[in-house]
Amino acid sequence: MDGVKTIGVLGAGQMGSGIAQLAAVHGVDVWLMDSDPNALTRAMKSLSNSMQRMVSKGQLSQGEGTDALNRLRCTSDIEDFHIADFVIEAIAENEAAKKKIFSDLDKITKDSSILASNTSSISITRIASVTSRPHQVIGMHFMNPPPIMKLVEIVRGADTSDETFKATKALAERFGKTVICSQDYSGFIVNRILMPMINEAFFTLYTGVATKEDIDTGMKLGTNHPMGPLELADFIGLDVCLFIMKILHAGLGDTKYAPCPLLVQNCKTIIASLKCKGIPYRVRTGSPRKRKVVVQKRKQEGRCSNASTSELKVQRGLQVQWWNRRNMI
Repeated sequence: MDGVKTIGVLGAGQMGSGIAQLAAVHGVDVWLMDSDPNALTRAMKSLSNSMQRMVSKGQLSQGEGTDALNRLRCTSDIEDFHIADFVIEAIAENEAAKKKIFSDLDKITKDSSILASNTSSISITRIASVTSRPHQVIGMHFMNPPPIMKLVEIVRGADTSDETFKATKALAERFGKTVICSQDYSGFIVNRILMPMINEAFFTLYTGVATKEDIDTGMKLGTNHPMGPLELADFIGLDVCLFIMKILHAGLGDTKYAPCPLLVQNCKTIIASLKCKGIPYRVRTGSPRKRKVVVQKRKQEGRCSNASTSELKVQRGLQVQWWNRRNMI
């Protein structure tokens, strides 16, 4: 297909808004769609702040920042994607929901439009099966956060055409990304390697090999990782890690991918604990500094205990569950 002029991004969360920012900064008109108008309001505020930071750092001129913002349009009506040359779905990892969206997009978008999913683990072939254009369906997995991370993982379904792959690769490179290509196997490349490492870190804690602090410190200083595996799991979201491990286990049929019981239990415990306190699970605010601001705000509103975000999501889970297990032995 010819050069992409307009894209639709479905989902105004951290991933979707980050992808929308990339596109707008690189000269592409963007329709950002979410069924929740409040999510769109938050996304536009965040995008405006991000553009202003880029201007203040000299990454964009004032005019370029203004032009990028003017390329962004928000909608809660998926019908607005009828003009999109390229659509990137960036909703939560739920196969049924993604299939419903792709079925709808297939009816709404132009025959020439490419439909891409930002899924980190779900089969592109299965998603494509609900459309009349499986040759134009592809995985385009951005890393979090999209404006910063340099990698895009492109995943070819069983029927993805060479033309679709080339157009998707060209778009990612236009966004300044390095592209790697995966065939359609569970977890693709990055998560097939990353998630078992995180799972093994949980097993290392679960079996009493070391404390969570020493596990994370060992991987940061011993292997030059910027973040330890348990800290990274907290940043990603324990529910996301568990979901991907289940995908790997079911898709590859190997017991080495079975989720650690500690990971399974902590998802249940933490979600229940936060719900009891009226705190939405996995507040996705990016940096630890921003998470601290959110926690402080919730304290002022009387909706948060004195615990930090890390304590709520990791210590109450990983550490308490581990000590409970030790006390039962």
